Amino acid sequence: MKQVPPPPEKVEISLIIPVYNEEESLSRLFAAIEAVSPDIPPMEAIFINDGSTDSSLAILKAQAEKDSRFKVISFVTNTGQTAAIQAGIDFASGDILVFLDSDLQNDPADIPKLLNKLAEGYDVVSGWRKDRKDNAIKRNLPSRIANSIISRVSGVHLHDYGCTLKAYRKNVIKPVRLYGEMHRFIPIYAKWQGAKVAEIPVTHHARQFGSSKYGLERIFKVILDILVVKFLSRYLTKPIYVFGGFGLLTFFISFCSLIWALCLKWFAQTSLIQTPLPLFSGFCFLLGCISILMGLLAEVVSRTYFESKRQDAYYIREMINLKDPRHTPR
Repeated sequence: MKQVPPPPEKVEISLIIPVYNEEESLSRLFAAIEAVSPDIPPMEAIFINDGSTDSSLAILKAQAEKDSRFKVISFVTNTGQTAAIQAGIDFASGDILVFLDSDLQNDPADIPKLLNKLAEGYDVVSGWRKDRKDNAIKRNLPSRIANSIISRVSGVHLHDYGCTLKAYRKNVIKPVRLYGEMHRFIPIYAKWQGAKVAEIPVTHHARQFGSSKYGLERIFKVILDILVVKFLSRYLTKPIYVFGGFGLLTFFISFCSLIWALCLKWFAQTSLIQTPLPLFSGFCFLLGCISILMGLLAEVVSRTYFESKRQDAYYIREMINLKDPRHTPR
């Protein structure tokens, strides 16, 4: 009698790992994942090759051929970490999603700790690089400033939003659509949907290969991104509160400027055309308002486009050991 092979184990954990030019790190990362796999439920590891220009894709393909648990999505061009994470979410089979960096600074050995905390009834468990092994000025200082700003504005208090190592229940993250550089705010989106969020310290290793893609400019990006998050969370369905608020503020400043100019004319005998200060301040203020409002409008328009068209923010060249759930035959 022909022996029927046993059915494959149901995937419970999906590791989502963006990759961009990490050829030197990948073999060690594969070994670390394989070492921890006996300690966690059945898993798959989805690597998203984000337009790497080195041999990362070839290394990923070779690993996927050896072990079907390792799966590859390769983008046509570099699209960014947020789009890579969104692709991983879209194609993940597990009920629990774990995000992981590919540069060996996150330790896969911490995954069981995240899962144990998740089992306590939490929906999101975020890693905290308590003893961070990065440059104090270029990486740690901007990170602390950014984390403080995000926590204060969002009301979700985490020590380390920038740590990629996080675990999520799929049902709290699946409805979230990510654009731009919004991957660091996923715990905020989940919290706003009623998810229970926890944070635990995780191991952080010094970078062994390559160089970081982030620097001091990250603070300014975070400030702009958190403005968008705040706007989308509170004013997406009632934008008149934002635009009307700015309009009323503009009217108030215009009124005060007019009173000030008249006071200068009446009490200091200064003609309205003798000083450019009112015109200059008014021009700068209006220009700033227009810039911010145009930015917010652009965010709304882009989301409307993607959602109405069901258009993803990434383009896939090929997939290995994966099927597209959006095009399954009837």
